[in-house]
Amino acid sequence: MAQQHLDPTDPTGEALAGYLRAQATEFLRALRLHRETGGATGNGTEDPVDAARALRRSVRRISASLHTFRPLLEPEWSESLQPELAWLSGTLAMEHAYAARQERLLLALHRLSGATVFPAQSAVAATSSAVGAVVGSRSAGAERVGTTAQTTTGPPAPTPTTDRGNLTVGAAKAGALLERQLTLARTRAHSTALQALGSSRFHAVADKIAVLASEVPLTTTAPTTALQPLAAAAEDRLTDAIAALPLVTAGSPYNAEALIHGLSPDPSPHPQDAPWHQVRLLLRLHRYAREALHGTGGPTDLRLLTAGQALDRHRDASEAAAAAASAARTPRIAPATAYALGVLHADQRHEVEAARFTFQQCWQKQAVSTP
Repeated sequence: MAQQHLDPTDPTGEALAGYLRAQATEFLRALRLHRETGGATGNGTEDPVDAARALRRSVRRISASLHTFRPLLEPEWSESLQPELAWLSGTLAMEHAYAARQERLLLALHRLSGATVFPAQSAVAATSSAVGAVVGSRSAGAERVGTTAQTTTGPPAPTPTTDRGNLTVGAAKAGALLERQLTLARTRAHSTALQALGSSRFHAVADKIAVLASEVPLTTTAPTTALQPLAAAAEDRLTDAIAALPLVTAGSPYNAEALIHGLSPDPSPHPQDAPWHQVRLLLRLHRYAREALHGTGGPTDLRLLTAGQALDRHRDASEAAAAAASAARTPRIAPATAYALGVLHADQRHEVEAARFTFQQCWQKQAVSTP
């Protein structure tokens, strides 16, 4: 790279090395915690779910830094490590994704059916009682929408009505079908993650990260090379991807193209979703590049945080809609069950549109406020 005239305050490759060492240390700490808990709940004060989440968090940041600041790192080392980090992050994320999808869909099904959930119960833990409520049993409590738990106090919720036709009739079986399919998928993902963490492939990755905690393989010119141009390039890629999004369509009350594909028997991913998923990944790369520049204790851009939350919600709703559509294709299910799953699919596609609208409002506000 060409020699640059640096301001003494500009972060350089030395700052990147410090950031990578910190993330590698976090990985090793999370790995030790995961081993201490044994991968099972209830045998200690720490939750292995938190340990797995910490592992994913550090792996994502290391992988993003290798991608954004690739010219500052030894090519052979970074090119061999990055696909392994992607494999590990994806493997560790699947169990949580299936659990969150199950909870989202069951809560949405209960809400659409006029059912309620007891305040102290989550949708997954209270599936049997909540599914009973779907078909008309009386229960008091508070409704939870989305993946964030909300507990309310006060008088009991109104008794679910029974004038919802086929949705109420088929909702119980739809909920049982979703629970069975997603619980099986979650169990398989858990087994896959445990096998991965015990594999020689994982141990090779962990050894490389352990070395990274003390020695970062920078190029010879990296210590005096500014990080800002590479971080700016990551931001430019994000800006270009957002510019290509159909923001005018986002949040439209009647997105005919999305409706037509949603009614299609084609099980392939929704064609409108891919660009939004790409923007979500680029936004994450931009956020992590900012962390490398300013440190994890640096200033927080609330608008970027809000935009990221909207895109996470978009991803979750999109995948939940696909799961509902997949369940509706199960052979020999009752028409009322398929109808309930179809309504659930439409509800989640509405959530997709709402998330796009939220992102649109957030990003346009950001663009207007930028000098």
